[in-house]
Amino acid sequence: MNELKLNNKRTILVGLAFLSICAFWQMYDNLVPLILRETFHMDESLTGVIMAADNILALFLLPLFGGLSDRCRETRVGRRTPFILLGTGAAVVLMNLLPALDNSYAAQAAPFKLVSFVIVLGLLLIAMGTYRSPAVALMPDVTPKPLRSRANAIINLMGAVGGVLYLGITAVLYPKARTQGLAHVNYQPLFIAVSLIMVASVAVLLLTIREPKLAAENRALEKKHPEWNLAEDDGSGRETLPAPVKRSLLFLLASIALWYAGYNGVTTWFSTYVAEVMGEGIGDTAKCLMVATVGAIVSYIPIGVIASRAGRKRTILAGVVLLAACFMAGYLLTINASSITPPMYAAFALVGLAWAAINVNSLPMVVEMCRGSDVGKFTGYYYTASMAAQVITPVLAGTLMKHIGYQILFPYAAVFVALSFVTMCFVRHGDSKAEAKRGLEAFGEMED
Repeated sequence: MNELKLNNKRTILVGLAFLSICAFWQMYDNLVPLILRETFHMDESLTGVIMAADNILALFLLPLFGGLSDRCRETRVGRRTPFILLGTGAAVVLMNLLPALDNSYAAQAAPFKLVSFVIVLGLLLIAMGTYRSPAVALMPDVTPKPLRSRANAIINLMGAVGGVLYLGITAVLYPKARTQGLAHVNYQPLFIAVSLIMVASVAVLLLTIREPKLAAENRALEKKHPEWNLAEDDGSGRETLPAPVKRSLLFLLASIALWYAGYNGVTTWFSTYVAEVMGEGIGDTAKCLMVATVGAIVSYIPIGVIASRAGRKRTILAGVVLLAACFMAGYLLTINASSITPPMYAAFALVGLAWAAINVNSLPMVVEMCRGSDVGKFTGYYYTASMAAQVITPVLAGTLMKHIGYQILFPYAAVFVALSFVTMCFVRHGDSKAEAKRGLEAFGEMED
């Protein structure tokens, strides 16, 4: 029992990679649709197609590089860390070209500037896709299976901190008073700020985490507990899943796709929705999203404790119900509103709680079904499911908003989230038995 201890400090440091990733994607989802619409004058459908490009690339890149990092020869800094370092470096360089091209096009429109923007955007998305799965797989590599829900709570907490950092900087740099009436807004300072967050996070990760040593220690621990493994070895060293486990995995991946379809529909289009429906600027939008992120932050650790008692599946189902209800409340609160109101902030705080309940437990349920040597591959499965939904949802939601009206956004999201409840009911595996027996005691022994 004494060996099952979650090292908080180490898990926080591992989570720095996810912090940098989430800061980037929060910025990307908020700014790129605005740039495409306001600078390049694209309609909702075309903007949705471009916003889906990262998810199309991710369908191939995330499982590919997750599997490559599984098979990568152990380097001095490990298997996952080289992908994190190279991917972050390329992304930081490319992302700062986007606002330069945006500003240049706004000053003097020219077709080659638009083409250059799209090319750089594509290269940036490839760079981000090369290291997301390896970065996320680093946590299971160094964490025993029974403790992964709690570890993932901390990882998601770090991701939320990344989002809050971006949103806080946005709210300070771009209040409505500074952007209202401007023909063009210069977002270069915001891109630079996020670049610095990414570089600093990965630098600290590199200096403090010794991946090879920690991964070897975790592999040795899991060899002592074969009961943690749901997968079977077919004798050739390859992993096979028993039919009931495979069925659970497929239903779980379907659930992931459905709730991401709903959630990403809102996160992709919310800044545009608020601008069109309520006439608010990006600074006000950032405040609303920051409330949701703070709601998630304060929920992650309690959700990890709840999951150890009630189980991962039940916690996810409760989160799904709450998220669908919040999206319907969002519809009722915004349909006739002219500004963001306190009840809207309350609804978004509950969105954060609901998303925490789902996110903390879904990835651990997926990787619970694999051996340690295949964590990167199964992490890729998780992201394939989530990204497949996000390929479709920006285009579908954007098209519906264009032809029906912006008010369709929240009901659209609520329907997809509600459907995930149905598929989740058929998931029978992924709740760690070891965690159910030992989790509370292990939590009491957590190290600093």
